[in-house]
Amino acid sequence: MHPDLVAIERLAGIHFVGQPNMDFLKTDDAGRILAMDAQPSLVTVSNSGIPSFLSTFVDPKIIEILVAPMKAAEIVGEETKKGDWTTETAMFPVVESTGETSSYGDYAESGQAGANTNFPQRQSYHYQVITQWGERELEKAALAKIDWASRVNIASVLTLNKFQNRSYFFGVAGLQNYGLLNDPSLPASITPAIKSAGGTGWFANGRPNATALEVIADIQSLYAQLQTQANGLVELDSKMTLAMSPVSEVALTFTTEFNVNVSDILKKNFPNMTVKTAPEYATASGQLVQLIADEVEGQRTATTAFTEKLRAHPIKVELSSFKQKKSQGTWGTVIFRPIFIASLLGV
Repeated sequence: MHPDLVAIERLAGIHFVGQPNMDFLKTDDAGRILAMDAQPSLVTVSNSGIPSFLSTFVDPKIIEILVAPMKAAEIVGEETKKGDWTTETAMFPVVESTGETSSYGDYAESGQAGANTNFPQRQSYHYQVITQWGERELEKAALAKIDWASRVNIASVLTLNKFQNRSYFFGVAGLQNYGLLNDPSLPASITPAIKSAGGTGWFANGRPNATALEVIADIQSLYAQLQTQANGLVELDSKMTLAMSPVSEVALTFTTEFNVNVSDILKKNFPNMTVKTAPEYATASGQLVQLIADEVEGQRTATTAFTEKLRAHPIKVELSSFKQKKSQGTWGTVIFRPIFIASLLGV
């Protein structure tokens, strides 16, 4: 007998009596080795693989789909709470000093000083979004390692904040609620020199259409317009924000014949100027650039304002699901001193 069979018989008590050559395996006519109790053909469907999901790797890291940045509050430089969710109207008192002098005389009583007040108003706008999730929905998402309740809540806050940001730029139609780009009190925009001469702005068909010197000249014109409006209250070293679209910002990399780009020249001439971008400056009327004096004599030029940044209402429990309302309120952008914002349209 084979040595292995001898060992199995001695150690385990398993005997293959009369089968020294392991001939309990027989061959059929085609020469295939078959067990004596097996059928000559398969009962199951022929297969040489496994279910594909068993060889599929699911990355535990969730990839977020990005949205356009929300930059209104950053550009304005301030975001403040005004009132609460019961507040319908806000008043912003404005006081103007008045007075006149006259020639001095010991007994003269002419000449006087006074003040004039106005009370401009803004109306609030409140809006909401509903989140809901079901028990089975939660457990099915959990199979993919996704916390579904958290994801829909993240989406609800993002949806509210996207609208809030848009209201800061454009306000709300039908209300005394205006944005940074469309407040009716803003001075009229000036036109870029290259466009006044029949050109198409800093870019044409996605390619540079202006020289570095032309871009610098347009920004200088914008500053000159701001000075005209401000009547000397703004200076070269004042804190200012130059706001434009991300596409327009590319023009700041244009280089002069002396290998100095626009950005370098701006830093030298306007040491406290900050460049900020937002997609909303690519308007339907053309590329818009704004030069904003951030603060003059301790007063902010503008503020983005809200009544409620986020109000999470109670979760409502249904038979096998849940609902929750979230709400916010906005005043848009309240511009206290429009004369400190100059605009350039069509770059």
